[in-house]
Amino acid sequence: MPNTSGICVGFLLAILKGQIKLLASGGDTIKGALYLTSATINASTANYTTSGELTNGSGSGYTAGGATLTNANPSSNGTSTSGNAAFWTPAGGTIVWNALTSSAAFDTLLVYDSTAGVAMSVHNFGAQNITAGTLTLTLPTNAQGTALIELDY
Repeated sequence: MPNTSGICVGFLLAILKGQIKLLASGGDTIKGALYLTSATINASTANYTTSGELTNGSGSGYTAGGATLTNANPSSNGTSTSGNAAFWTPAGGTIVWNALTSSAAFDTLLVYDSTAGVAMSVHNFGAQNITAGTLTLTLPTNAQGTALIELDY
């Protein structure tokens, strides 16, 4: 089964249990890890896993566990009873891996809360192979319809 994008079910449960702190100040440590095309990362992924993760065994310039993202405050677009959303995108605009080499194809970013140990979301961007290059993932605008994570209400 290929990697597929989605909001992780465990993340939704962790929000309801108050286990996740998405805050610019005093928030949890949020990370992004890259996964090989042969992995099976999807909305049922409960937490960060090394299974299928890009490693220096398949290249160089990557640290197990991925990159630390800059946590940010969540936002919402209104207070009416319908058509609203709460949304969140890490601050900083990009996630960058320098001098990255991967002999194996990778295609997925898992965003996870390393403090709470909870997978948050899976983002598939198509298979990549890089040789001594820079991988830059541009994060979307933190707004309804474009945020990395959006919960509609």
